[in-house]
Amino acid sequence: MTVDHTEAPVLQALADFHRQGQLAFAPPGHKQARGADPAVREVLGDAVFLGDVLASGGLDDRLTRGRVLERAEELLADAVHAEHTFFTTCGSSLSVKAAMLAVAGPHEKLLIGRDAHKSVVSGLILSGIEPVWVEPRWDAERHLAHPPSAADFEQAFEAHPDAKGALVVSPTPYGGCAALEDIAEVCHRRSVPLIVDEAWGAHLPFHPDLPTWAMDAGADICVTSIHKMGSGLEQGSVFHLQGDLVPPDLLKMRADLLGSTSPSVLLYAGIDGWRRQMALHGKELMGGALDLAARVRSSIEEIEGLHVNDRDDFCGPGLADDFDPLPGVIDVTGLGITGYQAADWLREHRSIDAHLTDHRRIGMQITHGDDEETTGQLLDALRDLVRVAPELGPAPRVAVPPPSELRLEQVRLPRDAFFGPAENVPVGEAAGRIAAEMVTPYPPGIPAVLPGELLTEPVLEYLRTGLAAGMNLPDPADAKLETIRVVNAGSK
Repeated sequence: MTVDHTEAPVLQALADFHRQGQLAFAPPGHKQARGADPAVREVLGDAVFLGDVLASGGLDDRLTRGRVLERAEELLADAVHAEHTFFTTCGSSLSVKAAMLAVAGPHEKLLIGRDAHKSVVSGLILSGIEPVWVEPRWDAERHLAHPPSAADFEQAFEAHPDAKGALVVSPTPYGGCAALEDIAEVCHRRSVPLIVDEAWGAHLPFHPDLPTWAMDAGADICVTSIHKMGSGLEQGSVFHLQGDLVPPDLLKMRADLLGSTSPSVLLYAGIDGWRRQMALHGKELMGGALDLAARVRSSIEEIEGLHVNDRDDFCGPGLADDFDPLPGVIDVTGLGITGYQAADWLREHRSIDAHLTDHRRIGMQITHGDDEETTGQLLDALRDLVRVAPELGPAPRVAVPPPSELRLEQVRLPRDAFFGPAENVPVGEAAGRIAAEMVTPYPPGIPAVLPGELLTEPVLEYLRTGLAAGMNLPDPADAKLETIRVVNAGSK
């Protein structure tokens, strides 16, 4: 099939909608901004409302005979060397659930790296899939997890030969990457699929100096957030498919279980436009971002007390297999403060927002949307942070356990623990009980506690001290973590 990447079917259909003067007596009720609240129009502008039309019966006709979305998906699949691509408007949190449901069902096993995002755990709760956790490669010195190795997955398959497939996160929010080709080979030798949660890797297909992306590495399904490292709108996500281990109609059917019947054309348009931008100019834009990031990283290294984690920090025996330099993860321990303190000060005093924070790091993501002006502001703000850091310290203590104590034993299926009889107990009395909820430091969104895991005092102390130091825990029922939800004693 000959493709023309100068086309943007969704954007062109929107332009036609307006040119033809379509008059809708159908949702959305704002009727092309005419009914929207004036104060909202003033803040958002009418362009948002003008792009907000029905996907069928608006952007396309009632029977979608124009194939607007289908043609846009075909163009993106071609741009990134996939066989099939599906757009979603509920973020990669939906996409990864659809991928899981297409590979395994209730009480079937799926190998999953334990550094998975909370959306994966939500998929386990909804589906009843039995997780076989594959341990990340822990960097005990930096208190950081990297994706499991191919050997780790090989060992897990040998112990669980009935597993239906595997799921790995790569890149991580910190930029560590897995050896995807090797993991795919482990899976395909057993004729089972590999799912890659590549939410942080939308940019990877478009420059040879970036880590190999999932489709080129042989993965069967790849989930990508266009809004993270791409230039789509928030919640814009796609999932790609290749090979014959997962039928495309089955994957689409599973996605239909979870997706909205009123998808946002604004998000479709953002994905479609980003694909055209990258297909035509991606190598140039990504090359510019890589060059800019290299200069910024070098400048940060010259600021006393700061260190930008690089390939030497993240890659090597027992660590990650590859490295994406664009997340820009800065270690602030040399300043005697936490990442939480650094991020809060930068936002309050210099209007700079970090993309991730933890007890010792902040992430300052560089994309093709940055330039010398934006990064110059960042560097000035970081220099100011160094000057005021003595006034912010000392850093509150966060009791981070060693890797051997950080992992909890899964003693009950996540779904069974989440939906079963439960009670709230004081967190000081929760050790030895089975968790009935997730507890997730966010960002980056990797749960420290899963439903069905046996709680231990070191992990509870980590969460208590982390919360006191500024950690964000958005999902427990008790936001203050004075109590925690656990499975009723004696329940089966």
